[in-house]
Amino acid sequence: MTLNDWLQIGFFFLILLILTKPVGLYLYAIYEKKPLPKILGPFEKRVFTLCGINPQEQDWKAYATSLLIFNVLGIFIVFIIESLQPLLPLNPQNLPSVPWDLALNTAVSFVTNTNWQAYSGETTMSYFTQMSALTWQNFLSASTGMTAFLALARGLTRHSTEGDKITLGNFWVDLLRSALYVFLPASILFALILVSQGVIQNFDPALEITTLEGAKQTLAMGPVASQEAIKILGTNGGGFFNANSAHPFENPTPFTNFLQIICFLLIPAGLTYTFGKMAHDKKHGWSIFSVMFFLAISGAFLTTYFESQPNPLLNALPISHDQGNMEGKEVRFGVAGSSLFASLTTDTSCGANNASHDCFTPLGGLVLMTNILLGEIVFGGVGSGLFGMLLYVIISVFLAGLMVGRTPEYLGKKIEGKEVRLIVLYVALYPIIILLGTSASLLSSIGLSSLNNTGPHGLSEVLYAFSSTAQNNGSAFSGLNANTLWYNLFFSFEMFVGRFLPILLGLAIAGSMVRKKAVIASSGTFETKGFLFICLLIGVIITIGALTYFPVLTLGPITEQIFSQIGRTF
Repeated sequence: MTLNDWLQIGFFFLILLILTKPVGLYLYAIYEKKPLPKILGPFEKRVFTLCGINPQEQDWKAYATSLLIFNVLGIFIVFIIESLQPLLPLNPQNLPSVPWDLALNTAVSFVTNTNWQAYSGETTMSYFTQMSALTWQNFLSASTGMTAFLALARGLTRHSTEGDKITLGNFWVDLLRSALYVFLPASILFALILVSQGVIQNFDPALEITTLEGAKQTLAMGPVASQEAIKILGTNGGGFFNANSAHPFENPTPFTNFLQIICFLLIPAGLTYTFGKMAHDKKHGWSIFSVMFFLAISGAFLTTYFESQPNPLLNALPISHDQGNMEGKEVRFGVAGSSLFASLTTDTSCGANNASHDCFTPLGGLVLMTNILLGEIVFGGVGSGLFGMLLYVIISVFLAGLMVGRTPEYLGKKIEGKEVRLIVLYVALYPIIILLGTSASLLSSIGLSSLNNTGPHGLSEVLYAFSSTAQNNGSAFSGLNANTLWYNLFFSFEMFVGRFLPILLGLAIAGSMVRKKAVIASSGTFETKGFLFICLLIGVIITIGALTYFPVLTLGPITEQIFSQIGRTF
């Protein structure tokens, strides 16, 4: 690693640290301060009246029901738009309908904030589909993640002694505020910045140009900047082009590359401060931020270090290895810009990529896969990342309680059998669907038929795909052709279950915790802030991840690294 690599990583995390508090304060003001400014309050009332929505607060069952119905309807609408694509406007390339299995997969993908794309965007989706179906869901799926976090946070921080606050808020109010006051204004500003840097935004048909060599080339056009902005801010990740953020029309300069990385961590980081304000314990919020910060910066340094090393399989070739492993990376970003982007996009649920993750070294790819397998809690998706981290906090507090032999308490509330059972289901869910899906695909001829690599790397490609879809990340190792009936349907199931079952479990926990009375802290109460708590939480996260996935990671990237060192390929 060069001094420039160290400076890029250090400067990025310094900027993130500086922006966390102001973003957190703004989010707290939007969701928790009452009343809203005079202009916004009457506007909200008119919207609710127009839509026939009762803005009264809901218990966890009503909140969960609203969330599920809204998102299932979203899947249906996106599916219909994709199916009717030839009949709709803004289709200058006359693209046909999307096949039903791919349309279902894409609809579930964008509604669950996964943005898994088993297709090439510029040759499959019309401008109308990109805007009215996909970009529309980029706003709503991100807003849904925010609503899930808010409901859980209120369940943990409100007390039954407050009487009028034993509910979890209102799903429709939280959804509207997220879309209108957070993502829409931020996306407009970000899109204008992207356009100023060269990201395209038009409705022109594809351009036919003649290259310097005299060959013909087609350049796809379209409304890219508007989708790029919310794709990043909402940690969605779906690219307008197949090359995603490696395409110069989506991510043209090192400045836009740096800005995109900042933007997909900005809201997840700010929410830690928001939660500290909601819990009336800012130090606790900063402690959670510190855990995420440590894991994120560790992953970024490890990925950059591994990618700054030459590929041992290419050592014998007469080429320069000074830049490290440049295979699959853009020269304008280099190893540092590509590695930092890759590490942090897998920390969050963004899934955007500016390099081919399939071309990373085995250990570099291992870090990316581990980031996802930890549960997308290292900042994670907007709302959903802190949602998952709070459940790990409860696990850590429960384990601390067992160590001292007393009923554990979190934010003044006792953690009892019901909450523990729900959390155990949450922790067990992801390994079950990820490992069973991977096993089924590797043991079936239909699953292996679209795999381009054998051996440990082939295993890594399938494991990465199931991890990415179940954890709603959306990035991929490109050696697997996922646009088949088997994978389209299997991944649709993974994305839906991986998104909504954990939310339901978390909302059930919130509904149980919100009714509990506060207990007075004593000398036996475990402090959920400070160095000891930070170390315990990091240890719990790493231990659960290691015990669950280490065997399959050994068969995949670790074995591939060992064989690459001795010059063996498959």
